[in-house]
Amino acid sequence: MNKLYKAAYAKAVAQKEEALATLDVYFNNAAGIGEHPDLLTEVDKYVELLAGANDKIEALKLYAQEETSKETTN
Repeated sequence: MNKLYKAAYAKAVAQKEEALATLDVYFNNAAGIGEHPDLLTEVDKYVELLAGANDKIEALKLYAQEETSKETTN
């Protein structure tokens, strides 16, 4: 795969890890939450980030599979 693909994949994985780490703090470490008047909105934001990152990862994997398939049939 080319460097742009690798960068896009790495970015999506980093977004996923950021979301997971933040959600872990929100769900398991009340002292780490601090002052968030609308905690559910914050949790929802990181759930959306996680879902989006997972979608990006899967889309990139599908793209890689299709490109590999094209290379082997040509």
